Amino acid sequence: MTAWHRHLRRLRLVPLLLPVLLGAVLWAGPAGADPPSQIDGSGSSWAENAVNQWVSDVHAQGVEVVYSPDGDSQGRQDFANKVSDFSVTSDGYQGRDPVTGVSDTSQGRPYAYLPIAAGGTSFPYQIRFDGQQVENLRLSGLTLVKIFTNQITNWDDPAITKDNNGLALPSLPITPVVQSEGSGATNQLTSYFATEFPSIWKAFSGISGPTEYFPRQGDQIAQNGSNGAMNYVASSEANGSISYVEYSFALSVNYPVAKVLNSAGYYTLPTQYNVAVSLEAAQINMDASSPDYLLQNLTDVYVDPDPRTYPLSSYVYMIEPTGSAPAEQNMTTGKRQALADFGYYSICQGQKEIGPIGYSPLPVNLVEAGFGQLQKLQAADPAVDLTSQNILNCNNPTFVLGQPNANYLATIAPLPPSCDQVGAGPCAAGVTPNGIGATPTSSGSYPGSGSGTAGAGAQSGVAGSGTGGTAGGGAAAGANAGSTGTGASGGAASAGSTDAKIVSTTLPAAGVSNFFWTLSPLVITLLLFAFGIPVFLGIRRNRRQGGEA
Repeated sequence: MTAWHRHLRRLRLVPLLLPVLLGAVLWAGPAGADPPSQIDGSGSSWAENAVNQWVSDVHAQGVEVVYSPDGDSQGRQDFANKVSDFSVTSDGYQGRDPVTGVSDTSQGRPYAYLPIAAGGTSFPYQIRFDGQQVENLRLSGLTLVKIFTNQITNWDDPAITKDNNGLALPSLPITPVVQSEGSGATNQLTSYFATEFPSIWKAFSGISGPTEYFPRQGDQIAQNGSNGAMNYVASSEANGSISYVEYSFALSVNYPVAKVLNSAGYYTLPTQYNVAVSLEAAQINMDASSPDYLLQNLTDVYVDPDPRTYPLSSYVYMIEPTGSAPAEQNMTTGKRQALADFGYYSICQGQKEIGPIGYSPLPVNLVEAGFGQLQKLQAADPAVDLTSQNILNCNNPTFVLGQPNANYLATIAPLPPSCDQVGAGPCAAGVTPNGIGATPTSSGSYPGSGSGTAGAGAQSGVAGSGTGGTAGGGAAAGANAGSTGTGASGGAASAGSTDAKIVSTTLPAAGVSNFFWTLSPLVITLLLFAFGIPVFLGIRRNRRQGGEA
């Protein structure tokens, strides 16, 4: 065989090797990009349902997250001790806990706060008599603080009767259910009490400010976390109980929560719309050089005069690590990539998932600020890929094209029914929309209602009396009723109409590399067919011709 023939035979191998080489490049992903590694977080039980929703979503896209809802205080300690890769909390590091005296700092671990969710702290209750559960309870802030400081101890108290426009409840002892751990829900509740009713709160607690550890006294029951508190209230032995949890926990078990009196004189629910309106009054620390950058001050939220507000609305944050090696020896590029991907999904596409389960999507200003917080992960490790993470790819339901400073949910939030006003009502069970059924139109009314006071049945499509076209409003199934009166259950919730165009784009959760990892097996197979089979046929033909020669 001549040298020329040997050279030709080598060239025949090139098409066979080409698919293998291309496959290797595709499997490797973009230069310098590491696949996301599993990340572990702990903290807020208030935010647990939202975080678990995102954990499930990103799992399908190759990002593995493990989250333990051990309470805000424990989550911050885990982060400080480098037990976790991130924490979720409604409050920042306090320096020292005012109740326990325990140090509450990051112990020198660099960090940043990333706003990830908004919501309302609700008050699920069990009041049953004659075999029936009360479903339209109304309570003022003053009544609430007296209940949780043991000044009001029976549901037939005149203050409760006054809140309900003279409708007296039967004699039934009240059992306040508080959270036993260092809880963000407790912090939000006591922040409200300490700000709005300082003398009552200090006389009971002995402190002038909020706390994450509720100072349990008397007949109060302590339960661990939002799930524990909610499960206790819903149990058969808990008649007369009331607790405080994020609205999502009550919705998840189809349990009533008290409407809370706002400064405009309306008793409202913590729907995603009412929370969105309320938090427009939140004061956010926008000093990027401050260690409390993006943390909230809710003083103005408590007294906002808009009739659509829910007073106990607030934000929750992810604490992310921003340090680099050698301080963060265990924080690999893969972990930082997973944090960036998970954080970005949470504040963008993930916000679409949490409104229907009882939270409220973030406004655009906090999402844009959040991008800057995520960029700190790349600053600590330039190999982190943030290529696809920008506002144009952010599928958040509060964004409106051409109105970047408007919160879409706040613009369509409906006015409360007139029967929810002081001196009227109370509204019949199901009249007040719970925020997860039909979507209001851009004019702030529900489809078919004509007045913005449509009925909304209890969750899961339980019948409710309505004033217009949409009487149902369940979690995933409300009723579509056509006439004034009682709405039947069973239909799918009406989506409603919107006049504003919402930004809607596909969001890849794990960057460009996941795209190639998903497609590479298919690409390799196609290349093998495209290059391998013709070459194989050519070799057989050459051999056949050689034999014939």
